[in-house]
Amino acid sequence: MGLAERRAAARVLASRWVAQGPEVEGFERDVCEYLGLESGHAVAVSSGTAALFLALWTLGAKDKRIAIPVYSCAAVRNAVLMAGGTPVPIDVSENSPNIDFNLAAAAKVDLIIAAPMFGIPIRLPRQRAAVPIVEDCSQAFGSRIDGRPVGVNGTVGVFSFYATKMITSGGQGGMLVSSEKQLIEAARDYREFDGRHDHMSRFNFQMTDLHAAIGRAQLTKLDALLRRRREIYARYRSAVLPLWQPAAPVGAEPCNYRAILRVADTNAMIARLEQSAVRAIIPIADWELLDDPRNHPRAAALARSTVSIPIYPSLTRSDIAAVIKGASETDLP
Repeated sequence: MGLAERRAAARVLASRWVAQGPEVEGFERDVCEYLGLESGHAVAVSSGTAALFLALWTLGAKDKRIAIPVYSCAAVRNAVLMAGGTPVPIDVSENSPNIDFNLAAAAKVDLIIAAPMFGIPIRLPRQRAAVPIVEDCSQAFGSRIDGRPVGVNGTVGVFSFYATKMITSGGQGGMLVSSEKQLIEAARDYREFDGRHDHMSRFNFQMTDLHAAIGRAQLTKLDALLRRRREIYARYRSAVLPLWQPAAPVGAEPCNYRAILRVADTNAMIARLEQSAVRAIIPIADWELLDDPRNHPRAAALARSTVSIPIYPSLTRSDIAAVIKGASETDLP
């Protein structure tokens, strides 16, 4: 973050209105415009997890069987449980980090959460009308498929603006979007928790104007951030690193949220990168999978053979050179 974000924060502080207010409304409008949605079809909230919970709540997830990607973070399972649903973990597709829709259909679920992992878009199945689909685009803001942004192709789209995501609203924040106005109205009604004359249960998931103003400043930079990530990814490819090239549908334009190495020994690769002062991680380890790894062989194989290397836009030329140096001279499993 830089001068634009500091000015945005200062503007809010000078206004003396820091709680949910005009900046939140402006952020919602800006996101709708970016996604090609009509104004009023977005609800800003305090986190991506809150957005996912609200999406499930508006879809009546209580007592429903909900397909979740087993290769994902615990927030997905937590949101399902908080909404009263039953998580049904589903393995990834062949040569992909994304959920296998055929397995989800075979599990006879009532709702599907599809997360475009690492920013790799998913082409949603035609069964959307029969089975609602929540696009959890926490890692994919800016990705497109067939020229359309991710997040607008399912029943509800969810975004996270946490500190490490494609853009941040100052550390925490989230948003849900939908072309179905009644779902948006239900989510907004839930968010407006105070001073109500009914006895419905609600919770304070509001975003502050301070966070929204920072998010708006970041959103103006998103296209430039996307270009920079693609430049870095292209540099890694030209260096012939053991980059994993997962399967992606024709017409997919990933946002390059992560650059993933596929290696035989993840610990050895991480140690080698550390020697070049590069911090790398296993994106999702086998113990982090949302079910017993033995039940999901493809996800388990990914968890044991993948390493995520830095690709954030502020990397310098020397940073990139250090990554390349540390990640070179290894073989695919």
